[in-house]
Amino acid sequence: MDQDKVNAFMERSVSDLAATDAAGSVVVGHRLGLYRALARGPVTPAEFAGRTGCHVRYLTEWLRGQAAGGYVGFDASSGRFFLSEEQAFCLADPEGPNVPAAFLVALGMLRAEPRITEAFRTGAGVGWHEHEPDVFVGCDAFFRPGYAASLVPEWIPALEGVEAKLVAGARVADVGCGLGSSSMLLAEAFPRSSVVGFDYHAESIALARERAAERGLGGRVVFEVASAQSFPGEGFDLVTMFDCLHDMGDPVGAARRVWGALAADGTWLLVEPLASDRVEENFTAVGRLYYSASTFLCVPSGLSQSGGCALGAQAGESAIRGVLADAGFTRFRRAAETAFNVVFEARR
Repeated sequence: MDQDKVNAFMERSVSDLAATDAAGSVVVGHRLGLYRALARGPVTPAEFAGRTGCHVRYLTEWLRGQAAGGYVGFDASSGRFFLSEEQAFCLADPEGPNVPAAFLVALGMLRAEPRITEAFRTGAGVGWHEHEPDVFVGCDAFFRPGYAASLVPEWIPALEGVEAKLVAGARVADVGCGLGSSSMLLAEAFPRSSVVGFDYHAESIALARERAAERGLGGRVVFEVASAQSFPGEGFDLVTMFDCLHDMGDPVGAARRVWGALAADGTWLLVEPLASDRVEENFTAVGRLYYSASTFLCVPSGLSQSGGCALGAQAGESAIRGVLADAGFTRFRRAAETAFNVVFEARR
């Protein structure tokens, strides 16, 4: 046994354990608005207590731990903690990368650990709707900035003829819409188009309706409870699915329903996590993140549904292409990609 390799592995393990433990502190900072408060300027712990109304002893430990992890800066000469512009963008700005929302998802999904452990033994599924609300709210908050940055300015123009249809007025179905951020982005960008968001999770649809009303979208976007395999309507110019096909127990059934719902010249915009068909090429930081989330969320969700398929978050392009081919789609191409997602365009 090589002791240097043992030491290197232990160093990595300690780093992982420290990051895991720190996730709770990130969520505390998110819930209490500590990052937003710290973005207002450098503070000592006592000054921070006055600014936030929280207990100084808790804040002292929180600030020191955040600084140790590189999430907060520290000026030893003044004893003050601060956020750099970049840290504030990532941690305190909900329109930025919204890093705390990702940790909210992580803590939410980990609360299901006893059920997931048992599911390993039995092969049973754990439905998306059975998770903590932090999972639904966190996923929406984390994915929304990426969609806002890419959907309208990059992904829609990458599709053949779709942008012109949306500008003129098109019928859009956003399937698996969750809390509806993607649906609302499309409705706001293309006011002549009508958008309907579908999701089987009634609680998410209720929140989507509330948020659409708050944003004054009225009849431009509506939300309905329906599964991807049975959502109503046909003749849609555009059907969208964002980061959800791989969660479905019957993805081929969902793809067939999309095929039937599209107009003859309609387009399916399908966004999935970026993954290689070669397993070893997914052994990256992003791949590790996706495999972990897939173990707790995506695969259990698929196994909980009729059909029992479990593509998982790192299924890869060949698996997705196979699903669409089985459903009858004859045209399929990779239209765009980011560091986290790949965007597919499918037509009949």
